[in-house]
Amino acid sequence: MAGKGPNLIRKYVWLVDTINRNQKISFDDLNKKWKENEDLSGGTDLPKRTFENWRKAIEEMFDINIENERCDEYRYYIENSDDLNNGGLRSWIINTFCVSNTLLGSQSVKDRILLEYVPSGQAYLQTIIEAMKENRVLNMTYHSFWKDKEGNYDVHPYCVKLFRQRWYMVAQGTCHDGEPRIYALDRIQELNVKDETFELPKDWDANEYFDGSYGIITNPHEEKQIVKIKVSASQANYIRSLKIHESQEEVECNEEYSIFTFFLRPELDFQQELLKNGEDVEVIEPQWFRNEIGEKIKRMWDKYKRKK
Repeated sequence: MAGKGPNLIRKYVWLVDTINRNQKISFDDLNKKWKENEDLSGGTDLPKRTFENWRKAIEEMFDINIENERCDEYRYYIENSDDLNNGGLRSWIINTFCVSNTLLGSQSVKDRILLEYVPSGQAYLQTIIEAMKENRVLNMTYHSFWKDKEGNYDVHPYCVKLFRQRWYMVAQGTCHDGEPRIYALDRIQELNVKDETFELPKDWDANEYFDGSYGIITNPHEEKQIVKIKVSASQANYIRSLKIHESQEEVECNEEYSIFTFFLRPELDFQQELLKNGEDVEVIEPQWFRNEIGEKIKRMWDKYKRKK
């Protein structure tokens, strides 16, 4: 994005978002919407030549093609818009910029817009990504929550993942055998890029590594299995509108409850996700997982029924 001012990028993102939300739109209608957005347009027209220049820049920068029907109203649309709406890095970047555009144009009500803080991305994320691009070894001083002392070691950065407001890095330690390990960026004390390079295993794939995981906990040696839960009708609305996991399916629905199934590895973070729903969620299958959740609830109850 070298040479592209932040205001120009905002205009690119506005153009992509506007066309995508309208699915198909004529240049005249696009120009009207542009003029209505006075924060970006200043109330002036969008010259057709400028629009064409932006189309080319957007294709180069985001790999997003703005095409036209070349008939009737000569309407414009996003080619392969499903790719833009179905998640992934490109979708995440566009959505993030769209939100940024909205917030930057909302300074008059900034005290009424409350956001969540992501504490771990600012300090080391760019360094890690730059090292990933060149397959550079990282020297890291890391203090785990589970250890009293920090450790210093070299790692090969494989990928990064955002989960529950924390950034994580999957990396292979040069002194560690076996599977790569996962490190929270907010537990890194110091990080330096070395001149030494490494070779990413040809058969290693980030999506495959996390396949079947709910969040950041992975166990490739455990088989994925079907988990069935019973959810109260009121809570089912929330789970239905924002899926817990991509494998989620609703297999039964009535006035009192819904039954959802998942196909994954039910690790600790998935257990925590279900437990946070309290009495509105009941694990039905598999039996061992139901028993495990039940034991956790019993231990919780044992703590609460004690006298202070």
